[in-house]
Amino acid sequence: MKRIVLLLAATALLSACGLRPLYSGGSTGPVAQALANVEVAPIEGKAGWLVRNALQDRLIHGGSGPHYRLVVKLDDSIEGFGVRADDAITRERRTLRARYQLVDEATGTQMVDASAGSDAGIDVTSSEYATIAAEDTALERLSQTIADQIISRLALFAVENQKAIQAASAREGQ
Repeated sequence: MKRIVLLLAATALLSACGLRPLYSGGSTGPVAQALANVEVAPIEGKAGWLVRNALQDRLIHGGSGPHYRLVVKLDDSIEGFGVRADDAITRERRTLRARYQLVDEATGTQMVDASAGSDAGIDVTSSEYATIAAEDTALERLSQTIADQIISRLALFAVENQKAIQAASAREGQ
């Protein structure tokens, strides 16, 4: 009985704090509607291809057409930092950074201007093939991470934009 009372009390406290799920409303919620109307511009290079595909996989398709264009510029670098006595590199760090803008197609207004980034450590082995494979695998993982960061920021924009629209409607209604 005490557990039920504690559970009910915890539920009441959490609901009073204003905490709401980001993706509330399912496919008809503001986040889903905003993400359904984003077109990802082509991105240069292999990293660009991977990031663009990861973004398109995460975006919801079936909107009423692109209202926003997502422009992404990437900076991909590999830096050696583990060095043996014979000057051979034993460790690399691959860094992928993205600067992205969400642009309103109708007005050309920049709605979001942000950056995302991540890095991965790579062991350099005596096999050049293994090192190249590790670098490619790191790039694939980094592309997924960057796409997740971008989608999270776009979802936050969608919620904030929806709140602004509701506040404007409430002011007009008064």
